[in-house]
Amino acid sequence: MFRFSLIFRTKFKKSILLKFSVSNKDKNSKARVGELKTDHGIVKTPIFMPVGTQGTVKAITQKALEKDVNAEIVLSNTYHLYLRPGTRILEEAGGLHSFMNWRRPILTDSGGFQVYSLSDLRKLKPDGVEFRSHLDGSLHFFSPEKVIQIQRSIGADIIMPLDECTPYPCEYAYAKKSQELTSEWAVLNKKAFDESNPLYGHSQYLFGIIQGSVYKDLREKSANDLVKLDFDGYSIGGLAVGEPAESMYDLVNFTTDFIPEDKPRYLMGVGRPENILEAVARGVDMFDCVMPTRNARNAYLFTSRGIVSMRNAAYKDDFTPLDENCGCYTCTGFSRAYLRHLFNAKEVLALELATIHNLTFYLDLVREARKRILDGSFIEWKENYSKIISINVQTK
Repeated sequence: MFRFSLIFRTKFKKSILLKFSVSNKDKNSKARVGELKTDHGIVKTPIFMPVGTQGTVKAITQKALEKDVNAEIVLSNTYHLYLRPGTRILEEAGGLHSFMNWRRPILTDSGGFQVYSLSDLRKLKPDGVEFRSHLDGSLHFFSPEKVIQIQRSIGADIIMPLDECTPYPCEYAYAKKSQELTSEWAVLNKKAFDESNPLYGHSQYLFGIIQGSVYKDLREKSANDLVKLDFDGYSIGGLAVGEPAESMYDLVNFTTDFIPEDKPRYLMGVGRPENILEAVARGVDMFDCVMPTRNARNAYLFTSRGIVSMRNAAYKDDFTPLDENCGCYTCTGFSRAYLRHLFNAKEVLALELATIHNLTFYLDLVREARKRILDGSFIEWKENYSKIISINVQTK
């Protein structure tokens, strides 16, 4: 009964088309400020998307994610949601938004990277990829068409096509073959998307994924192939997989030149705070990474003075806030001594408080970048701030 009443309420809602607009550009870099409008709300760019792989951002409630962190959009994963709970459950629930009780925008990765990471458990074919589940070893097959179908069931606002992510290092011949396959799949993804409809009364949008490893000619070819298909936005994939940071920055700077100015640019799986700022300077609008939440669960917290470990004995009787420059729930309500106590006592609250702080730090970072782009101080601020926040604070 719940499902049918939900669909009735949303079925006739007036759809808001995905609209991305750039309002300001930095005079000294390619950094820009924009807005991306979806049926579930407006996303102001540059933006960081907390990762909720299985329909939940680890160690934090949806209420805290919205009220305390003010996340504008979250990311989930097609591969994981397909395996568990499965598309039938998601459709019966009315889609992922209803299933996880999240009313703001959602982006889903295609699962291509997760299948790639299975290594020996996958077999690449011209029409898709065969793989075995990491859960029970069962055999599955993802084609471009099936990945679109699964993401229709999930109901994310922004969805990704099936692609092939190359490892690093990677020989040119393999990278070329992989890029060509990704471009061929992109045609099938786009066709399947255009010939199907959303299931839950809100619009969905498809981004293309640019591949090509570390080879600029392949990156250019991939970008040009995808731009011809006129996707709603463009993702830069296959980076942050082991290549030097400077190489990544160079490739990002090169690739954004081939992405239309009026389309959002998404750098997948990146990364450290300083990586994000460098990519913003090179024209990227959207980011995701598990780093803030994973580090939080391991007691490594980002602060305006560097990275600290909350298990350090130096904080045993330190009753100051974690970060005096942060206004999050954790920093305004609890001391370093208390956080250290929670981690050492293995209390679950430690994970939530740390996660709230790290995600707030990342969201505040991109919001400050937005502010600095607007007032013209972005490059100077980036250069100074990046040096501080990347320091690992050493204490006795």
